[in-house]
Amino acid sequence: MTPLEILIASITGQPAPRVPVFCNFLDYGPKELNMSPKEYFSRGEYMAEGQLKLLKRYGHDNAWSMSYVGIEAEILGCQEILFPKKGAPNVKDFVIKNWDDIANLEIPSDITQSPHWQTTADCLSILSDEIGSSNPICGYASSSNTLPILLMGMEKWMELVLSGPADIRDELMRKCSDFCQQEIKALRQGGAHVILYATSFGSPYFIPKKMISDWAMPWMQQDLKEGGGGIVYYCGGAPMLAAVDQAIEQLGVGVYYISPLDDLSKAKDIINTRAVTCGVIDDIKMIRWTPEQTRAEVERLIEIGKPGGHFLFGSSLMPLELPEENIQAMIQAAFEFGSNE
Repeated sequence: MTPLEILIASITGQPAPRVPVFCNFLDYGPKELNMSPKEYFSRGEYMAEGQLKLLKRYGHDNAWSMSYVGIEAEILGCQEILFPKKGAPNVKDFVIKNWDDIANLEIPSDITQSPHWQTTADCLSILSDEIGSSNPICGYASSSNTLPILLMGMEKWMELVLSGPADIRDELMRKCSDFCQQEIKALRQGGAHVILYATSFGSPYFIPKKMISDWAMPWMQQDLKEGGGGIVYYCGGAPMLAAVDQAIEQLGVGVYYISPLDDLSKAKDIINTRAVTCGVIDDIKMIRWTPEQTRAEVERLIEIGKPGGHFLFGSSLMPLELPEENIQAMIQAAFEFGSNE
């Protein structure tokens, strides 16, 4: 079976030779091609080449079409991105500096016509041609409750969410949901099999569970009104278990990227066969581990998650500080302990 077929089998509960193995090598492309992040992310061809070379080097299952999250802000008017020498680029100039800017924010009627979308489109096209029939291609979309962080910063967004004018907050949510729906549609049409749906406020770590139910969940339903197929519920590594049951029932999302801070056995019990549980290794701690410790943690996660199927193994942030021997140990162990043969 191909990696894509193995993923589909995991989602549908069919037999497969092993569990899927997903890795977040987003920030490793520039290093792989010996480029600066700014040069690497300037062309979809470079991004695709980097992902294909990383697939060949490590042998994991998935490739990423995403460049950097700040692209979303650039489409909406951000004028300056900070490109560090190593690591992920980030927004330097916020589009929204005061409440009045929310009223003036305009969402394009077709985000794919923005020149800032072109790198993603080009990368998707190349990956689809090269591996679209064999490997899962991943895209990324910020939810309506997460995109505002890129437009105004976490502090101002938290202020608006928790104590600001509700009408202004919801005007921004409406605009961001429009953007999110367009982005998911464009990624699907471009060939992405899997879309990481980043929903920071889908986690009770940031807001009370009641606020998730009363406020965030209805907007997430709007974001995903075209269906949850291929969508991965992702809270940026924050604990999410308290919201998972409601998300399954109301969103129809098929995969849950469980935080390393959550109890994986509880997650597996809650999700069961209703969706796919992704057991995620704590790759921040992995910086300090030995290869043997890395293998042991991979074995522990897979022993919890593999029984009953509907499980995949994944990495989290994959910081560039990870020792190469630990990356190799993680992937080799995931294939070894994830085998059903």
